[in-house]
Amino acid sequence: MLALIKPSGAPGLELADRPEPVTGDDDVTIRVLRTGICGTDLHIESWDAWAASTIQAPIIPGHEFYGEVVEIGRNVRDVHVGARVSGEGHIVCGTCRNCRAGRRQMCIRTIGLGVNRDGAFAEYITIPETNVWVHSPGTDPDLGAIFDPFGNAVHVALSFPLVGEDVLITGAGPIGLMSAAVARHIGARHVVVTDVSEPRLALARQVGADLTVNVARQRIRDAQQELGMREGFDVGFEMSGHPTALPEMIENLNHGGRVAMLGLPSAPIDVDWAKVVTHMLTIKGIYGREMYESWNAMSAMLQSSTELQAALSAVITDRFPAREWEKGFAAARGAGGGKVVLDWSEV
Repeated sequence: MLALIKPSGAPGLELADRPEPVTGDDDVTIRVLRTGICGTDLHIESWDAWAASTIQAPIIPGHEFYGEVVEIGRNVRDVHVGARVSGEGHIVCGTCRNCRAGRRQMCIRTIGLGVNRDGAFAEYITIPETNVWVHSPGTDPDLGAIFDPFGNAVHVALSFPLVGEDVLITGAGPIGLMSAAVARHIGARHVVVTDVSEPRLALARQVGADLTVNVARQRIRDAQQELGMREGFDVGFEMSGHPTALPEMIENLNHGGRVAMLGLPSAPIDVDWAKVVTHMLTIKGIYGREMYESWNAMSAMLQSSTELQAALSAVITDRFPAREWEKGFAAARGAGGGKVVLDWSEV
């Protein structure tokens, strides 16, 4: 089969022939039709310090995908050949305290698809049945390919009650954009999104933001005045990882405000912890998706709302055949676009 591989510990990827994966007794083999490009894949391609300390080459990257089941192991019960599926990219041990308590997203021995084992940038992928998500009929393949990052957005958005609340989202990358669409769908009163990229801020308005703030030129407190807000934001989604984002978010939260923090910090963050204490703020770290409540929630939301489907489709700004993966990675590195999808249906 053709696969996009990291052949060695150096920058770059290579489209090459690889053996097809073997279906184990508890496994499902999937013919990949679409894949999304994630920031993790960009790190692996560029071979930065994180990749060099984490990845064992050779490996096939990629963990966002949609495809068709072509083979199942003899112990597989609930997934059938022909099903259209995506997959949870975190393979858990099943025996640590968190796994046994049903908190599988907190497994202490998680194996990452496309990070610790071969991933989805290939014609075929094999994963355990427990990691397979079967889509409802009619799911758009491109949307199916971004269920992984959509799940991150849903995990963030469902961390705290949002109905009637004022929500501040720092970072209009693809997951930040999706979280804005989800907050609007759930029923937030005001949704404000910040970034420094005007194209991404325009996308944020398209998917449901009431107001956007270019923090290179404007402060968040000005947005509060423009919206007529008498008090600070109730809920914050920190999606950027920028070291100045969380401190400014804290400055603009109401007492008792709550923060869901998904963005991985790119540098140490200087937080006013006295304000966190005296304003009784809550800061919650978010990583991945809740298994599998996030998946249930996002499937249900998409089935019930054509508006949300349209918003998520708008977040996908670039599509390329898999053989043009270099163009896809270049687009994903750009500061002005959303999600990038590669089409593997005709490699």
